[in-house]
Amino acid sequence: MPYTTEIQVRFRDFDPMRHVNNALYVTYLEQARAAFYDEVVGVPLGEVDTVLAQLEVSYEEAIDEVDNVTVELSVGELGESSIPMAYEIRAGETRYATARTVQVYVDRETGESRRVPDGHRERLRAGRD
Repeated sequence: MPYTTEIQVRFRDFDPMRHVNNALYVTYLEQARAAFYDEVVGVPLGEVDTVLAQLEVSYEEAIDEVDNVTVELSVGELGESSIPMAYEIRAGETRYATARTVQVYVDRETGESRRVPDGHRERLRAGRD
């Protein structure tokens, strides 16, 4: 079952063309990922030793004149050190974007990738699609 969270679209998110700037879509993904780690994995994202290794966004519609969007997040097949995630940004029936990220667990001291901790692995599987 995918994880879903609601994100408030703020007035400052809108650019002079009166739609949400494309860079903010990535911020919405990050907010959803942070909420997922808090609520599902049980660890604040700032305490998780991961780096964003890959990001792909497909923009489908401009976000305009909405107060909130819903971000749906699901976890793909976990690697040894990597966590692939898929996202949809929606409001009602409108899908604004789809995205994929890959996060990699790293050793903070060496910067080298490391195995996903077993406790995190089990909780991350709870967010599998």
